[in-house]
Amino acid sequence: MGKKKARPRRSFTSEFKAEIVELCRRGDRSVGQVAKDFDLTETAVRGWVTQAEVDGGERDGLTSSEREELAVLRRENRRLREDVEVLKRATAFFAKETR
Repeated sequence: MGKKKARPRRSFTSEFKAEIVELCRRGDRSVGQVAKDFDLTETAVRGWVTQAEVDGGERDGLTSSEREELAVLRRENRRLREDVEVLKRATAFFAKETR
């Protein structure tokens, strides 16, 4: 049995995702059929539908804006930790030099 070849990562606009979610919500076709029709992975489409439900208040979870804010805060936190580490090393270096 051969493995499937990895598909290159693609990005989609919010408008495209919203249209796909709307098609799934109409109920004419299953999520799997919509994914197949648009050459998408079923997992991605299910994720978009779930996120739309969270954003619409129909399901518990982090909204898209909260996810974005969390990502920004995590990047800032990582940068600040790196800055502190550099300052610790510099302090240790200069402490050795002044002895």
